[in-house]
Amino acid sequence: MTIKQHNHSWGQNLINCVYQLTSSGNINLKYEELNFENKVIVKPRYMSICHADQRYYRGKRPQNILKKKLPMALIHECCGVVLKDYSSTFETGTSVVMIPNVISKISQNGIFENYQEGSSFLSSGVDGFMKELVVLDSNRLVPFESKNEHVFAITELLSVAVHAVKRFTSNSHETFEKIAIFGDGSVGFLTSLALKTIIPSSKIFVIGRHEEKLARFSFVDETFINLPDIKFDHAFECTGGSGSTDAIDKIINHIRPQGTTILMGVSEEKIQINVRDILEKGLIFIGSSRSGYEDFKLATEFLENDSFNKRVSNIISIGSKVDSINSIHKTFENVLNVPFKLIFEWNL
Repeated sequence: MTIKQHNHSWGQNLINCVYQLTSSGNINLKYEELNFENKVIVKPRYMSICHADQRYYRGKRPQNILKKKLPMALIHECCGVVLKDYSSTFETGTSVVMIPNVISKISQNGIFENYQEGSSFLSSGVDGFMKELVVLDSNRLVPFESKNEHVFAITELLSVAVHAVKRFTSNSHETFEKIAIFGDGSVGFLTSLALKTIIPSSKIFVIGRHEEKLARFSFVDETFINLPDIKFDHAFECTGGSGSTDAIDKIINHIRPQGTTILMGVSEEKIQINVRDILEKGLIFIGSSRSGYEDFKLATEFLENDSFNKRVSNIISIGSKVDSINSIHKTFENVLNVPFKLIFEWNL
């Protein structure tokens, strides 16, 4: 690929521009000095906004959380290009997906990196990828090759779906005849697609609220607005928010005994769960959040497949190029009008 010429000389005192959210709807420029010893310098190219970014930007988190987290650069869904590698791992010009996990230095055998105590996550209390340059360890980057480079901006979200499916297959019984997905958003779409790819023999049912969104799920077996009187072996809850209570209640009512449910939806409020029927059916509920290096690798391999890449492109809207703080604000407004994922080119 052709790399835009940068004016940086790679000296020891490189100054970087960081675009930080300081309060609801306010983004200010901060300058930082970079330390890139044994690290990789990456230029962000394409980014995507997730619901967490929106909640921070619009002040929709509790005030005590905002006070603790801000100021902070947003965005954890991003791909870029290697400008300079001091770890001697990548060639200059390599396209890479960036992993936002900062792994704990404490040894925690058997615990996935995304759940380890003492770890952190970029754009959640630590500056995310809204920077002129990003400096990472080489093990926080996954290289890829594709003519549809912009699609890889949502690798992080796909890796979350991949991680959930892997946890499901490791912990559930092996009757995979019918699996229900509750939620017709981006998480539900990518989880359904990952399931169909990893367990192609399964019948996938998607339960949502929007006919126009469900129409994009053409690769699943059936979609429903109103769930009929059917039974399924396992389920994934991908609704989050106020919809979690209703989704989990329906799952408990329709799932077969000893079925496994993966909880993926995030809710700010506590929700009620029918424990009595969970016990009576011997059900398994597993919380699944974020992902790790191996999940990113598999997600990247999926996206390098042209057919899979084309499927994912069906939920992508292309935003305007971001080249100023004002255009950052416009992008956060435009994302409200997009049914699934908005991807934009980062030119700051």
